[in-house]
Amino acid sequence: MTFGLKLAPQHRVYAGFAIYSFAMGNIFPRLPDIKRAMEIEDGTLGLSLIGTPIGTLTALTLATPILERVGFRQALLWLVPLIALVYSIAVQAPGPVSLFLMLLPVGLMIGSVEIILNIEADRTEFLLRRRIMNRAHSFWSMGFFGAGLFGGALAHLGLSPQLHLALVVPMVAVAMALFLGGFEPAPARFATSGGKPPMFARPTLPILVLVAVTLSAMLLEGASIDWSAIYMRTVFDSGPFVAGFTVALFAFSQATTRFFADSFVDRHSPSGVARVLLATMAAGVLIVFASPVPFVSMLGFALLGIGSSALFPLAISAAAQRTDRPAAINVAALSQISFIAFLLGPPLLGFVSDHWGIRSAYGIGIPLIALSLLTAGSLGRRSGKSTVPVGEAPDPKNILAQAGEA
Repeated sequence: MTFGLKLAPQHRVYAGFAIYSFAMGNIFPRLPDIKRAMEIEDGTLGLSLIGTPIGTLTALTLATPILERVGFRQALLWLVPLIALVYSIAVQAPGPVSLFLMLLPVGLMIGSVEIILNIEADRTEFLLRRRIMNRAHSFWSMGFFGAGLFGGALAHLGLSPQLHLALVVPMVAVAMALFLGGFEPAPARFATSGGKPPMFARPTLPILVLVAVTLSAMLLEGASIDWSAIYMRTVFDSGPFVAGFTVALFAFSQATTRFFADSFVDRHSPSGVARVLLATMAAGVLIVFASPVPFVSMLGFALLGIGSSALFPLAISAAAQRTDRPAAINVAALSQISFIAFLLGPPLLGFVSDHWGIRSAYGIGIPLIALSLLTAGSLGRRSGKSTVPVGEAPDPKNILAQAGEA
């Protein structure tokens, strides 16, 4: 039985990404309030937030067989509202240890939804014979943009994080019923092999080079999502709406760039596009590090959103196109190693913030951007129109089941 609006397959994918990111994004504008209520330092908050990526990495590695048994439709319709519900419970945590423990199941659900939506986007590309992946991820950023605005507005009105996150639950449930009620998974691609990638895919030297390309984007995207509101409140004593709007501005600039990224990559080389993005990200870091006033810092976060928008998808494409091993193995290796680096981001940045200030937490991105610039040539220099393969291709269950959102 299906219900809700009748939408084209790609529009359901876009809606799924947007609603899912709105469900998970509302906590981030409220992190300054949560930190203040718990009376903890940035490093302690960073350690408590690591519960989510630990759960996510676990799900990305292990959840695919379970999701296939449950069914993608059933899992997606339940998991996205449950993410909002468990977040609303997690913000009731009295201290950092309990927050960490409550965020573990959130991470498990996020990883599971990542699998479903990325596989569905890939299968829909194959079905439509055109690219939608970057555009789908732009809707993820748009959902985050909405969460930043909504969260900042409710914080400005004085609503507690607990009441705010509780209000998100019915909003997400209704949106899922309306836009995803008629969701039916797209058919799988053809498979050339019945084999599966190993639980942990060993990275080769070329894959490690691609990891180096993504490190700066992974770290600085996480830093902007997790810490931008706290940065604005700490450095400039900004109000809650300005802090929340900064999160939203980062997401909006990222969304806009992702929306048009495919056409830029088609016209120019992947490595050339990557270098422009990295230069933009470097400018954003320098502005955030040295900014004297709030609106200049907000410009810096907007540049960080642009710069971090498409580097990970470009690296995924480069890994999949390598011929030394099956695409599934190379993509899984890149995703897992990059995500482990992402896992270390929150406590690392919190530690730096505690000892040298929150501006310095962004400053450590500069050497990583330099490393990414040195290795960007590994993305390839071939330009021209890219097409989605129409013949036999690896099953995206194998390629994307272990690939997370960057």
